[in-house]
Amino acid sequence: MLEEFKVWRAKLEHPNVVVVDSVRTVDQVASFRAEFGPSITHVHLTAPVEQLEERFNHRKQSGTKIYTFAEVRDNPTEQQIEGLAKIADLVVNTFRCTEADVLTRANSHLGFRHSAGRGYVDVVVGGQYGSEGKGQIVDHLSSEYDLLIRVGGPNAGHSVFREPAPYVHHHLPSGTQSTNARLLIGPGAVLRVSTLLKEIADCKLADGRLTIDGSAMIISDEDIEKETGLVKSIGSTGQGVGAASARRIMGRGEGVKLARDAPELKSYIGSAYDVLHHTFSSGGRALLEGTQGTGLSLFHGPYPHVTSRDTTVMGCLSEAGIPSSRVRKVVMVCRTYPIRVESPSSGSSGPLHEMTYAELSRRSGVPEADLLGAEKTSTTHKQRRLGEFEWDLLQRAAGLNAPTDIAVTFADYLGLANRQAIRFEQLTEETINFIQEVERVTGTPASLIATGFSNRSIIDRRAW
Repeated sequence: MLEEFKVWRAKLEHPNVVVVDSVRTVDQVASFRAEFGPSITHVHLTAPVEQLEERFNHRKQSGTKIYTFAEVRDNPTEQQIEGLAKIADLVVNTFRCTEADVLTRANSHLGFRHSAGRGYVDVVVGGQYGSEGKGQIVDHLSSEYDLLIRVGGPNAGHSVFREPAPYVHHHLPSGTQSTNARLLIGPGAVLRVSTLLKEIADCKLADGRLTIDGSAMIISDEDIEKETGLVKSIGSTGQGVGAASARRIMGRGEGVKLARDAPELKSYIGSAYDVLHHTFSSGGRALLEGTQGTGLSLFHGPYPHVTSRDTTVMGCLSEAGIPSSRVRKVVMVCRTYPIRVESPSSGSSGPLHEMTYAELSRRSGVPEADLLGAEKTSTTHKQRRLGEFEWDLLQRAAGLNAPTDIAVTFADYLGLANRQAIRFEQLTEETINFIQEVERVTGTPASLIATGFSNRSIIDRRAW
């Protein structure tokens, strides 16, 4: 048996971990141990006779003779097998266990299946009302990671700088086109299939690069129709995300369509748990991209002018299936002048210390036409409302997210000259004072500063 095994093993491309099923005598165990030393682990599986007989009777037998359990038990070699427990390195009692249970327990003893490892996740979230520039920050950081993760839904568009025009990601991580890292859409995501497929085609993804968790929710046409009232009352983007999320909760077992039920997504479906487990256990680095902003959180924002999910770090981790103990860094993105979506005709899109684009143009030196052109929503292409910086919101968002770093974006709105800055000390005095105040209010370093929207417009002050 040993000689046959050695011949077989020599043909394997990756012979590091192999399972021999099964060793049946003390001499066989001794032979393998003599050949391979401590790299051999002898695992003995045991169970009550009644369960062994039940399992035996469910097995398919091949050959001309069909054996009964009693006949097999009468075999002298079989009668000695239970005695191997005395010399085994590991004994697993499989009573009342499924095959998956046995594999999990054995692997855990051997250290193969538990989530040990030095892998970690860094998280990027918005600190205001969305459109803070998270896409630009994620795109800048993405080359440092093995796995990029996105949650949320198509009601959030993240723009990244590309020539000849910016590209907007609604489902895929913002660093998709800047790196070859694996991509993951978490189980808490809400998907518009047509939008996702177009994005996949646009980005020309290689086979096997993207995994979509099968439990992600699919938006239907009816979900979009149901949100017409919200578009009119609170300025919702009307992408059907909230309606689909509500249907997922209330319609369990009643025709709810998940990603695993969509034939168009079949080749991408997998398990977020498995992808994350592999990444962390192998020491991999992951970047989780949140969507929208803390001020829009369903639970922590000014209800009813909120979105349909929790947009804080903990909400994003939950949607992805990542425990908080895996988090290394939290980057909270804040823009110098926050925005909200356009006010609907019959109501308000939410509280904002509103100001005009003409006034911002006067302060910054950026032409008003440029400001109006830049400040269109990524998803609905409507003009945004513009507001003064809210220090109270900043402190509250920092309290909810506990960021390790702040990313300040739209520094050029504090002065057009900032677009020429490539080092911190080259920023205007007003801008440096503003950033220092952000650091005092949050107790957190502002380690990333976006001075404009190009591929060289981020001042990176990180120490990590």
